[in-house]
Amino acid sequence: MKRLAILFLLAIAGMTAFVNLCSAESANTYFNQGLASHKTGDLKEAVRLYSRAIDTDNRFVMAYQMRGAAWQKLKQYQKAIADYSMVIELGEPYFQSVGYFNRGIVKNMSGNYGDAAADFTFAINIDRKMAAAYFHRGIARLKSGDQTGQLDDFMQAARLGDLDAERWLDKTNPDWKQNIK
Repeated sequence: MKRLAILFLLAIAGMTAFVNLCSAESANTYFNQGLASHKTGDLKEAVRLYSRAIDTDNRFVMAYQMRGAAWQKLKQYQKAIADYSMVIELGEPYFQSVGYFNRGIVKNMSGNYGDAAADFTFAINIDRKMAAAYFHRGIARLKSGDQTGQLDDFMQAARLGDLDAERWLDKTNPDWKQNIK
């Protein structure tokens, strides 16, 4: 009887492991299909497939990231913000910095410059070499009237190699390179 109980428990454990493995494969399959649809421009189908991947594995950070990008292109900004927030919540630091950055981009696009600047600051605090975060925080600061902060951000972005920041500085402050420390 004891052997039968042990065999029963082992069978259940094996079946559970198999189901989990199948679920992971399904989530990856849905994600890959979503990515293929995304690349061809079929964003609604991509969202549907990324959603299936998330339904299969609700901790699939890359699926949230890509679905957020699709929502963003579809101008569904609140949905994109929600997905990028999940990237921040579930992701490792690299994904968190990207999540904050992308959420900041969407907030900038929505005209929410103060919250966008805060998200770019979070991204910068995780990855101090993210030139694009400095550049876009500079844009948010420019649009919210913070000219000093905007100039500092553009200069830091340029120091880190952001060509858009360099072009903007060359156009508006031709002697900016003399102020680099």
